[in-house]
Amino acid sequence: MANKRFNPLPGFGLTMGYTLVYLSLLVIIPIAGLFLKAAHLSLHDFWRIVTDPLAIAAYKLTFGASFIAALLNAVFGTLLAWILSRYDFPGKRFVDALIDFPFALPTAVAGLTLCNLFAANGWLGRFLVPLGIKAVYTPLAVVIALTFVGLPFVVRTLQPVLENLEQEVEEAAATLGASRLRTFVSVLAPTIFPTVVTGFALAFARAMGEYGSIVFVSANIPGKTQIAPQLIVIRLDQHDYSGATAIAAVLLVISFLILALINWVEAWAGRFNKAAN
Repeated sequence: MANKRFNPLPGFGLTMGYTLVYLSLLVIIPIAGLFLKAAHLSLHDFWRIVTDPLAIAAYKLTFGASFIAALLNAVFGTLLAWILSRYDFPGKRFVDALIDFPFALPTAVAGLTLCNLFAANGWLGRFLVPLGIKAVYTPLAVVIALTFVGLPFVVRTLQPVLENLEQEVEEAAATLGASRLRTFVSVLAPTIFPTVVTGFALAFARAMGEYGSIVFVSANIPGKTQIAPQLIVIRLDQHDYSGATAIAAVLLVISFLILALINWVEAWAGRFNKAAN
């Protein structure tokens, strides 16, 4: 009789039971309650609320700004993770600690800081505004705030992967005459691409749920700088709970579909990388 593989944790039934209970209390039940609350609306009222011009504008800004911020973090976060994992330089530990700063900083404080920094009389705003670049109370301000809060997700996801990459493969490619660009495209990019997609998905998900920092930098202008979470809070302040849950349900469904697509791309990239190797 073959020996069973030793497992330090309890059996499958017990661990799966705890997992399902934990997920149900934190995720499944609250989401189900949200949809049940939205179901109290008639189909006509639900459609009227979620297709209101202000709601459509809020959806576009929320997902558009989140996508741009996550894309910026995917590019520059990869470069930052590369520098931190491959090079030693004075102040490296300080820079590495700064990466986690958005995690510890309250988002409202982050928004207030960015507002003071990019305002017309701020440290940077006094130089940007004369150039026609308005980084507060505009959609650009929303992108900047979402980029700030999402940066750590990309760097911390990618950094361990870059540190564990075997540099001998890169050296072998250089020995065979491959240029730096060819080495990156043929050797490094296929290996780190699934991890970059993971970091992008985490940053994108974080940006879609951001609220605190946006309050200060966007001015909550309806149809222009108002994001979907702000619109939900406004309806809650007006005691329109059904309308708030209807918009939240649409936001949840669209977010789930986008994240499912990103996860599919990540899985496809992983299979492609294994097939190539």
